[in-house]
Amino acid sequence: MAEILNDEQADAAVTKLSGWTREGITIERTAKLPSFPKAIEAVDKVAELAEAADHHPDIDIRWRTVTFRLSTHSAGGLTEKDFALASQIDGVLDKV
Repeated sequence: MAEILNDEQADAAVTKLSGWTREGITIERTAKLPSFPKAIEAVDKVAELAEAADHHPDIDIRWRTVTFRLSTHSAGGLTEKDFALASQIDGVLDKV
């Protein structure tokens, strides 16, 4: 099982990400994409990354606005897995 990060570690890790905020045991990023099809394209790419990592974000799609939320539910908090996938999500959003 992944090790839960303490508050100091989680706060430091979230500052290294683009546009992510921390709320308790969750990190979140909302992105406005150019169109609904581009939003779905981004979600599809994130789904592939999440499946490969066996770590799945909560995703909310509202027209062209997509919100990603990450927490390692099996560990009961934030772990390195969350920040690694968040970084990959940033890479996807940078390319869409």
